[in-house]
Amino acid sequence: MASMPTRPRRLAAAVALSAAVAAGTIAIVAAGPAHAVGCQALDYRVVSDWGSGHQAAVSLTAEDGAVNGWEIEFQLRPGAQVQSAWNVDWSQSGTAFTGADVGWNATVGAGQTRELFGLVVSGAGAEPTEFTLNGVDCGTVEEPTETPSDDPTETPTEDPTDPPTDPPEPGECPAGAVCDGFENQTGTVPGGAWSVGAPDCTGSGAAAVDSTVANGGGKSIRVDGGATYCNHVFVGRTLPADADWFRVYMRHTTAQPANHTTMIAMQDRNDANSDLRLGGQNSMLQWNRESDDATLPEQSPAGVALSEPFPVNTWICVEYRITGGTLTTWVDGDPVTGLTADGTPTHDVDSQWLSKPSWNPDLADLRLGWESYGNDADTVWYDDVAFGPDRIGC
Repeated sequence: MASMPTRPRRLAAAVALSAAVAAGTIAIVAAGPAHAVGCQALDYRVVSDWGSGHQAAVSLTAEDGAVNGWEIEFQLRPGAQVQSAWNVDWSQSGTAFTGADVGWNATVGAGQTRELFGLVVSGAGAEPTEFTLNGVDCGTVEEPTETPSDDPTETPTEDPTDPPTDPPEPGECPAGAVCDGFENQTGTVPGGAWSVGAPDCTGSGAAAVDSTVANGGGKSIRVDGGATYCNHVFVGRTLPADADWFRVYMRHTTAQPANHTTMIAMQDRNDANSDLRLGGQNSMLQWNRESDDATLPEQSPAGVALSEPFPVNTWICVEYRITGGTLTTWVDGDPVTGLTADGTPTHDVDSQWLSKPSWNPDLADLRLGWESYGNDADTVWYDDVAFGPDRIGC
């Protein structure tokens, strides 16, 4: 599977050139750009790129002397806009971005490298081109010089957060996948591989095969989820061991509320059989882990802004991949920054999520339905569900 590599851009420190004349003459130092004290290098690393924007992390490597307090400025390409940033006091004027420390991250020890802050930028190809540290030049951009290997046996490293370049055509079911549009359901109550249930307690929640609303074909599963916890309901089935990729088409009647809800639940055998849950909070999509109530993204304003609301009265394709302790989510084919745990903690996104040691789910089942932890009800349809070892596509 082809991957979209992150693109490190090295910002080498400017060094003055010196020349000495023969003995007995005056030493002359050639003029060069001013050098920021303590700055050996800056790294602007693109963590995730979705074409119309990207998420990046900025790190500073100090020289022999420590950096105590920093203000970094760089120029974005015309039209680029910083949508959000964390661990930094920032502003943007035109193409100029200025970011300063927030106290606790002001110091970079001599010879140390420290990630200072992260940001989300809109606009294709909007990487910065010029940088200063505390008002002084900290180097010029050097493009990566990696040369592709000519060894045909070399296997490229796969980044689990990157989708394949060529997902299957809509309607295809890849080899090894399970694809179910519920067309084989013969009654009004889901049957076959699917069963209806509500853990812990039952109430007014109901699930049925619906022949009036469908994404593809003529049938779907309709879930009427009631308000409060004991009025929830799910339709579920067991999963094969090689299910890493998932796709579910969903259609909501009511906008996602501020309170916590769940729409997809999966039992995690590696987490004391508790549930890994996809739902919402603060009116945006979120992942939630039942065992410690961790959320992805973190429920800060900056974190919530990196997720997406769920539109109503229209079919939405939700894809996600869970493998190797990473979790990536797409909505209608576009990756969602706030719903990505890539293994490297990012403040406001997955720092809380990755605080659980060695998180690596072993999923037993897939359940579709509605669970409300507040006074919120919804009618949700599910259709064209698929899972397997490879991406299924929308």
